[in-house]
Amino acid sequence: MGLDLINGIPAHVLFVHVVVVLVPLTALVLILCAAFPSVMRRFGLALPALALVSAVVVPLTAEAGEWLERHVDSDPLVRRHAALGDGLLPWVVALVLVSTAVWWFYRRAARSGPRTGEGTGGTVSVPVSLRVAAVALALVVGVGAGVQVYRIGDSGAEAAWHDGYSTTSGPDRD
Repeated sequence: MGLDLINGIPAHVLFVHVVVVLVPLTALVLILCAAFPSVMRRFGLALPALALVSAVVVPLTAEAGEWLERHVDSDPLVRRHAALGDGLLPWVVALVLVSTAVWWFYRRAARSGPRTGEGTGGTVSVPVSLRVAAVALALVVGVGAGVQVYRIGDSGAEAAWHDGYSTTSGPDRD
Protein backbone atom coordinates (compact mmCIF):
# COMPACT_ATOMS: atom_id res chain seq x y z
CA MET A 1 0.00 0.00 0.00
CA GLY A 2 1.43 3.35 -0.98
CA LEU A 3 0.67 6.94 -0.25
CA ASP A 4 -2.80 7.49 -1.68
CA LEU A 5 -4.14 10.48 0.22
CA ILE A 6 -2.42 13.34 2.01
CA ASN A 7 -4.75 15.39 4.22
CA GLY A 8 -7.67 14.13 2.13
CA ILE A 9 -6.11 15.20 -1.17
CA PRO A 10 -5.05 12.55 -3.71
CA ALA A 11 -1.28 12.21 -3.34
CA HIS A 12 -0.83 12.16 -7.11
CA VAL A 13 -2.04 15.75 -7.35
CA LEU A 14 0.67 16.80 -4.89
CA PHE A 15 3.51 14.56 -6.11
CA VAL A 16 3.07 15.62 -9.71
CA HIS A 17 4.32 19.10 -8.79
CA VAL A 18 7.60 17.62 -7.59
CA VAL A 19 8.00 15.68 -10.86
CA VAL A 20 7.14 18.71 -13.01
CA VAL A 21 9.88 20.73 -11.31
CA LEU A 22 12.51 18.10 -10.54
CA VAL A 23 12.74 16.18 -13.83
CA PRO A 24 13.21 19.24 -16.10
CA LEU A 25 15.56 20.79 -13.53
CA THR A 26 17.64 17.61 -13.49
CA ALA A 27 17.68 17.58 -17.30
CA LEU A 28 18.82 21.21 -17.44
CA VAL A 29 21.54 20.68 -14.84
CA LEU A 30 22.72 17.56 -16.67
CA ILE A 31 23.04 19.44 -19.96
CA LEU A 32 24.90 22.33 -18.29
CA CYS A 33 27.23 19.99 -16.41
CA ALA A 34 28.01 17.98 -19.54
CA ALA A 35 28.72 21.12 -21.56
CA PHE A 36 30.67 23.09 -18.99
CA PRO A 37 33.26 21.38 -16.74
CA SER A 38 33.22 24.40 -14.41
CA VAL A 39 29.51 23.82 -13.75
CA MET A 40 30.16 20.11 -13.21
CA ARG A 41 32.89 20.96 -10.72
CA ARG A 42 30.43 23.09 -8.76
CA PHE A 43 27.61 20.52 -8.79
CA GLY A 44 29.72 17.43 -8.20
CA LEU A 45 27.82 14.56 -6.63
CA ALA A 46 24.65 16.69 -6.46
CA LEU A 47 24.00 15.93 -10.15
CA PRO A 48 23.52 12.16 -9.84
CA ALA A 49 21.82 12.67 -6.46
CA LEU A 50 19.27 14.99 -8.07
CA ALA A 51 18.65 12.43 -10.81
CA LEU A 52 18.26 9.67 -8.22
CA VAL A 53 15.66 11.67 -6.29
CA SER A 54 13.77 12.13 -9.58
CA ALA A 55 13.92 8.38 -10.14
CA VAL A 56 12.38 7.79 -6.71
CA VAL A 57 9.63 10.39 -7.04
CA VAL A 58 8.42 9.29 -10.50
CA PRO A 59 7.29 5.77 -9.46
CA LEU A 60 5.67 7.17 -6.30
CA THR A 61 3.75 9.65 -8.43
CA ALA A 62 2.77 6.94 -10.92
CA GLU A 63 1.58 4.62 -8.15
CA ALA A 64 -0.48 7.41 -6.60
CA GLY A 65 -1.84 8.16 -10.09
CA GLU A 66 -2.92 4.55 -10.54
CA TRP A 67 -4.81 4.77 -7.26
CA LEU A 68 -6.46 7.99 -8.41
CA GLU A 69 -7.32 6.46 -11.80
CA ARG A 70 -9.28 3.72 -9.99
CA HIS A 71 -11.20 6.38 -8.05
CA VAL A 72 -12.40 8.60 -10.91
CA ASP A 73 -14.89 7.95 -13.68
CA SER A 74 -13.56 6.01 -16.65
CA ASP A 75 -12.46 8.55 -19.22
CA PRO A 76 -10.35 8.19 -22.38
CA LEU A 77 -8.42 11.35 -21.44
CA VAL A 78 -7.44 9.84 -18.09
CA ARG A 79 -6.41 6.59 -19.77
CA ARG A 80 -4.26 8.53 -22.27
CA HIS A 81 -2.65 10.47 -19.42
CA ALA A 82 -1.90 7.22 -17.56
CA ALA A 83 -0.41 5.64 -20.67
CA LEU A 84 1.85 8.65 -21.24
CA GLY A 85 2.83 8.63 -17.56
CA ASP A 86 4.06 5.06 -17.89
CA GLY A 87 6.59 6.31 -20.44
CA LEU A 88 8.43 8.67 -18.07
CA LEU A 89 10.33 6.16 -15.94
CA PRO A 90 12.66 5.00 -18.76
CA TRP A 91 13.62 8.63 -19.42
CA VAL A 92 14.30 9.22 -15.73
CA VAL A 93 16.39 6.05 -15.49
CA ALA A 94 18.36 7.36 -18.47
CA LEU A 95 18.81 10.68 -16.61
CA VAL A 96 20.25 8.75 -13.66
CA LEU A 97 22.60 6.71 -15.84
CA VAL A 98 23.85 9.65 -17.94
CA SER A 99 24.16 11.92 -14.89
CA THR A 100 26.18 9.31 -13.06
CA ALA A 101 28.37 8.70 -16.11
CA VAL A 102 28.98 12.44 -16.64
CA TRP A 103 29.83 12.89 -12.97
CA TRP A 104 32.14 9.85 -12.94
CA PHE A 105 34.00 10.72 -16.16
CA TYR A 106 34.47 14.35 -15.20
CA ARG A 107 35.59 13.33 -11.71
CA ARG A 108 38.05 10.86 -13.21
CA ALA A 109 39.36 13.52 -15.59
CA ALA A 110 39.74 15.94 -12.67
CA ARG A 111 41.83 13.42 -10.73
CA SER A 112 44.08 12.24 -13.53
CA GLY A 113 44.10 14.92 -16.20
CA PRO A 114 46.18 18.08 -16.46
CA ARG A 115 44.75 21.34 -15.25
CA THR A 116 44.90 24.62 -17.10
CA GLY A 117 45.21 27.95 -15.33
CA GLU A 118 46.53 26.36 -12.15
CA GLY A 119 47.04 29.72 -10.45
CA THR A 120 43.41 30.79 -10.92
CA GLY A 121 41.72 27.72 -9.52
CA GLY A 122 42.26 25.69 -12.70
CA THR A 123 39.76 24.00 -14.91
CA VAL A 124 39.72 20.32 -15.68
CA SER A 125 40.93 19.41 -19.14
CA VAL A 126 38.34 16.97 -20.48
CA PRO A 127 39.04 15.32 -23.84
CA VAL A 128 36.94 16.90 -26.58
CA SER A 129 35.54 13.56 -27.76
CA LEU A 130 34.32 12.76 -24.24
CA ARG A 131 32.79 16.19 -23.85
CA VAL A 132 31.00 15.99 -27.21
CA ALA A 133 29.62 12.54 -26.35
CA ALA A 134 28.51 13.73 -22.91
CA VAL A 135 26.76 16.79 -24.33
CA ALA A 136 25.05 14.76 -27.07
CA LEU A 137 23.79 12.15 -24.60
CA ALA A 138 22.73 14.82 -22.12
CA LEU A 139 20.80 16.68 -24.83
CA VAL A 140 19.01 13.57 -26.07
CA VAL A 141 18.08 12.36 -22.60
CA GLY A 142 17.39 15.82 -21.16
CA VAL A 143 15.20 17.00 -24.01
CA GLY A 144 13.44 13.62 -24.19
CA ALA A 145 12.64 13.69 -20.48
CA GLY A 146 11.48 17.30 -20.65
CA VAL A 147 9.23 16.67 -23.64
CA GLN A 148 7.74 13.60 -21.95
CA VAL A 149 7.00 15.59 -18.77
CA TYR A 150 5.31 18.26 -20.88
CA ARG A 151 3.20 15.70 -22.78
CA ILE A 152 2.14 13.97 -19.56
CA GLY A 153 1.33 17.26 -17.83
CA ASP A 154 -0.64 18.56 -20.79
CA SER A 155 -2.70 15.38 -21.01
CA GLY A 156 -3.28 15.41 -17.24
CA ALA A 157 -4.45 19.01 -17.29
CA GLU A 158 -6.76 18.23 -20.19
CA ALA A 159 -8.16 15.20 -18.36
CA ALA A 160 -8.68 17.17 -15.15
CA TRP A 161 -10.10 20.37 -16.61
CA HIS A 162 -11.84 19.53 -19.90
CA ASP A 163 -15.32 19.89 -18.30
CA GLY A 164 -14.39 21.59 -15.05
CA TYR A 165 -14.66 25.29 -15.82
CA SER A 166 -16.60 27.89 -17.77
CA THR A 167 -15.17 30.55 -20.06
CA THR A 168 -17.64 33.03 -18.62
CA SER A 169 -17.73 34.25 -15.04
CA GLY A 170 -20.46 35.36 -12.72
CA PRO A 171 -23.84 34.09 -11.60
CA ASP A 172 -25.44 33.99 -15.08
CA ARG A 173 -22.93 31.69 -16.65
CA ASP A 174 -25.37 28.75 -16.65
